[in-house]
Amino acid sequence: MTMHRILVIEDDPAIGQSLLDGFRTHGFEPHLCTTGGSGVEFAGKHAPHLIVLDIRLPDGSGFDFCRQMRQIGLRQPIIMLTAQHDEVDKVLGLEMGADDYMTKPFSMRELVSRIRAQLRRAYGDYSSAESAVVVINDLVLEQATGQVRRGEEVINLTPIEFRLLSYLARHRGQVLSRAQIVEAVWGFAPDIESEKTVNVHIRRLREKVELRPDQPSLILTVPGIGYRLAK
Repeated sequence: MTMHRILVIEDDPAIGQSLLDGFRTHGFEPHLCTTGGSGVEFAGKHAPHLIVLDIRLPDGSGFDFCRQMRQIGLRQPIIMLTAQHDEVDKVLGLEMGADDYMTKPFSMRELVSRIRAQLRRAYGDYSSAESAVVVINDLVLEQATGQVRRGEEVINLTPIEFRLLSYLARHRGQVLSRAQIVEAVWGFAPDIESEKTVNVHIRRLREKVELRPDQPSLILTVPGIGYRLAK
């Protein structure tokens, strides 16, 4: 059985130690970095399976470090921690490439549940159950590598964006509600906040795979319901 490595980037000593203890109790192998810069360096060298990233760090914003990790090609799931209840913070985290977020204070049980859901979809049965290659018009989805290509161009998607596109592709032409998408792609019961995150990820996905994101022809909005992938 794989012991998943979890990188925690958190400067508060009490919270950091609590997360380390909790993750060890649940069978993870955690490592703590107390600055964003050291966290990005560690992630680049040691390839943790998942990253838990605080927004407020002594050397900068977690948003910027999240973006840096995506820019250097790190595709691991990232869960952001925020003390803010402001929806703008949550949306901005998702815009920077995060896969999920938790608002402090939170329960270790819920955080672990969300971590396990991300790990299942990044490394578990979800990926292995899919066809090796999926073709959508001029896009090619390679399940083994998590890459999307258009001709010779490699389109850099985050893990959650890749799973979202794969899910839409498996149900091509079918109208999918936001709640269905949350359950299938994120792996937990939907609520109003989580359904709003679908909109953010759809927008970011369109910016990467649509030829004209402002006039999408591939990922279509179904007003009042959700989305569907054009046939």
